[in-house]
Amino acid sequence: MADRPYPSHWNRELILRDGSRVPVRPIRPDDESKLLQLLQSVSKEDLRLRFFDSIKEFSHEFLVKLTQLDYSRAMAFVALGETADVIIGVVRLHRDATYENGEFAILIRSNLKGRGLGWALMQLIIEYATSEGLKVISGQIMHENSVMIDMCRELGFEVKADPMERDIYNVTLTLAG
Repeated sequence: MADRPYPSHWNRELILRDGSRVPVRPIRPDDESKLLQLLQSVSKEDLRLRFFDSIKEFSHEFLVKLTQLDYSRAMAFVALGETADVIIGVVRLHRDATYENGEFAILIRSNLKGRGLGWALMQLIIEYATSEGLKVISGQIMHENSVMIDMCRELGFEVKADPMERDIYNVTLTLAG
């Protein structure tokens, strides 16, 4: 598949549990500095739960990989704060070589957890994966990330212990065709 143009038709407004509205759009290359601000605003513990390691610095190359996507192979949605200059959450999905399966990851600003933003972003990435014809989406979650594990169960994911990594659960959602 060839590179796709920027998918602006995926711009959305999510409504959270408290009724607040959050604009969401696909990530763009010019989001690099905003994404860095998000990563710097997240607690060390939340970064460890997301990246399975404690990351102290975020290189330009690392940020480029997260913001410059081939939209035919990957998607990332950013949730924006009260101004479009602030990213408060991001969910991403990378397809495998068969274009049938995708792996997701999500990160929310630590001080905004518990408002339903993660839930809404996960529903959006499931909607996106379904529209793209993917059959399965999956992810890996550390055992201690009970909130994320519970959310995946509620969304219909199968949760299984990883046979090789005892600290990890593999979560899998089979999508309706």
